[in-house]
Amino acid sequence: MSVLTVPLTADARAYGLVGDGSADDGPALQQLVDTLGDAVAADGRPRTVYVPAGRYVVQDRAVVWRSGVSLVGAGRGATCFVLRNPGAPTAPVPLAWFTAAQHGAGPGNHLADLTFAHFEIDGSGVRTEGYEVLAKGLGMQYVRRARFSDLYIHDTAATGFGCDFLQDTVVEGLLVERCGRQDPGEGWGGAGIGIGIGGWGPVERLAVTDCTATGNGTNGIFFELQQEEWTPPRGIRVTACHTEDNRYGISDWGADGLLVTGCVMVGNHVAGFDVSAQGTTSVGGRGGIVTGCVVDGNVQDGVALGNTPGPYAFRGNRISGNGRYGYWQHNLAGGDQEPATDIVLESNEIRGNGLDGVRVDAALREPAFLGNRVRDNGRRAAPAASGAGAGVRYGPLSLTDDGADWPPDGHLGKRVAVGDTAALVTGNTATELTLAPARPGAPTAWPDGTPADGSAYALPEAPAPRAGLTVAAPVAHPCVHGNRVRDDGHPRTQAHALWITEDAVWAGGRVCGNDFGGNGSSATRFDAAPAGGRWRDNDG
Repeated sequence: MSVLTVPLTADARAYGLVGDGSADDGPALQQLVDTLGDAVAADGRPRTVYVPAGRYVVQDRAVVWRSGVSLVGAGRGATCFVLRNPGAPTAPVPLAWFTAAQHGAGPGNHLADLTFAHFEIDGSGVRTEGYEVLAKGLGMQYVRRARFSDLYIHDTAATGFGCDFLQDTVVEGLLVERCGRQDPGEGWGGAGIGIGIGGWGPVERLAVTDCTATGNGTNGIFFELQQEEWTPPRGIRVTACHTEDNRYGISDWGADGLLVTGCVMVGNHVAGFDVSAQGTTSVGGRGGIVTGCVVDGNVQDGVALGNTPGPYAFRGNRISGNGRYGYWQHNLAGGDQEPATDIVLESNEIRGNGLDGVRVDAALREPAFLGNRVRDNGRRAAPAASGAGAGVRYGPLSLTDDGADWPPDGHLGKRVAVGDTAALVTGNTATELTLAPARPGAPTAWPDGTPADGSAYALPEAPAPRAGLTVAAPVAHPCVHGNRVRDDGHPRTQAHALWITEDAVWAGGRVCGNDFGGNGSSATRFDAAPAGGRWRDNDG
C-alpha cells in the first residue's frame, strides 16, 4: 500500500478485525499497526486506529507497537480487547508492548505521539505457568508525548497498566481492577498502575490524574526507579486518584519530588501511602509532597515512610481509622538506613487509628511536627475476647457474636483466630467484627472457606501504651510546635500525647506551644529522658 493511500484514521473493521469475541484479531491488528507505523515513518504524520464496538480477541501473541500509531475505541464496555493464551502457556500476551529487552527500546528508539483511549482490556484469559511480570494489559517502555485516557483494565495476570519511562505524558481516567491476580503478593509488578522511572534522566514530565485502582495484587499506583545508578527523576504528579483494597495504595519507590494531591487511599491492606526500599533497586523516594489527601481505614498503616534520605512533607491530610499507625517512620532491610532529614508533618488530622497516631521507629534528623491535630488514637483498646456456640455467626467478611459487648472499634487492627485460620479486623460494633479480605480483590476474609456458625474464635489482648506521638528511635533537633494531641473519647484510649520510649534518643530541638492535655493517662511519658532543647508553653 502506498503511503499516499494510508488514511490518517483507519477503521479496524475495514482492515480485517472481526470483533466477535471468538476470532483471533491479533494478526490483523498487528498488520494494521505495522502499515500505519510504516506510513508514519515515511511522512511523519501520526495515524489512528479506530476500533468500533465489539470484543476483539488478541491470542497467544502481543501486538508490537509502532511510533505515531494511536488506538481509540468506542468507549469502555463498548470496545473490549480480550487477552488470552490457550496455545502459548508461557507467553505473557499484553495487548501492546514495546520494551528494552524484547524490542531494543531506549531513548534513541522510542515511541512517540500516541493516544490510547476509550476501550477496555480484559486480561482474565491469560494464565502463565508461573508468575510472569510481562503479563500486563499494556506494557510499553520509552514513550514520549502520549495520552492514555478513559481505559478500563481488569483481571490481568500481572500489572494492568505497566508502562515505563513516560516523558511529556498524561495518564488520566483509568479504572484498573483486580490486576496482578497471579502475583503471590510479594513479587515484582502485580499492580494496577505501575510506572518504571529514571530512563529519561533527572526529569520525567508525567501526570497521573483521576485514576481509580482497586483490588490489585500489590500497589494501586506505584513509581519505581529501574536502575540503582540512575538519578531519581523529578516532574511526576499524581492528582485526584482513588486507590482501594490493594496491598499498598500509592507508593514512591525512587522518585524525587513526587507530588501527590487530592487523592483517596482507603482500605489498602498494608499501607495507604508507602515510601520504602521495596522496589527492584531498593531505592526509596525523597523530596515528595503529599497534600490534601484522605488516608483512611487501611488495614495496617495510613502512611509508611522509610529508606529515604529525606526530605518528605505531609500537609493538610486526613489520616484516620487505620488499623495500626496513622504515620509510621521505619526502615526495611536492604535500603537506606541513614537518618531521614527534614521530614515534615504539618496541619494533618491524625485520628482514630488503632495504635499510635505517629510512630517513629527509625532515626530522624531535624523533623518538624507542626499544627497537627492528633486525636482519639489507640482505638485498639478492647481486652482479649473469645466465644463459641450459639449466637456466633460467620459471613464472608464478618464475625458476629450476639453475646458480646465490645467497645466500638476496640478490636481495630487485631487478628481474630478461628481454628487454623485468621483474619484482620477493620472495625467493630458491640457485637460484629468487620474483616479485611484475605487478599486484595478477594470476596472473603477466609481463604479456606467461611467457618461454620458456632466455631470458636479468639481475639488477643490490646497492646499498651498507645500514644499520639511515640518516639522509639534517635531523633535529633526536632521541632514540635502548635500541635493539639488529646483524646476526646469516652473512654480515652490515647494514653499519652508524647511517649519517648527506652529505645529513643531525643537530642535538642524545641517542643513549644502544644496542647498535650486530656489524654487517657498523662500528657507525657519519658522512659528515656530527652537531652537538651527547649520545652515551654505546653498545656497539660
